[in-house]
Amino acid sequence: MYENNNIGTLRARMIEEKPELGSPENTAKWWLLGTSGCHLCDMAEQLMTQLQAVQRITYEHVDIADFDEPLMMEFATTIPVILTPTKRLNYPFSIMDLQRLL
Repeated sequence: MYENNNIGTLRARMIEEKPELGSPENTAKWWLLGTSGCHLCDMAEQLMTQLQAVQRITYEHVDIADFDEPLMMEFATTIPVILTPTKRLNYPFSIMDLQRLL
């Protein structure tokens, strides 16, 4: 898990690429970065659904294919990735790892 000021910078770069992520309701959400056809991303989404059953979190699925190539390539070999407003978690992760982000 990464926790530092670079998360804010990274999220800001993503908002530049996809301005709807900068809306007030999205800035506090967790972001699940992935892409279509990624079976690990599907598994991560199932874990997020399980977490939502016991914790009040909201998340936004963000498709890295919507980013320009340099930003997309930052995640191409690490998806799925969870970004909270202050932390980053690369796959593989478990439900316990997600709970530690709280």
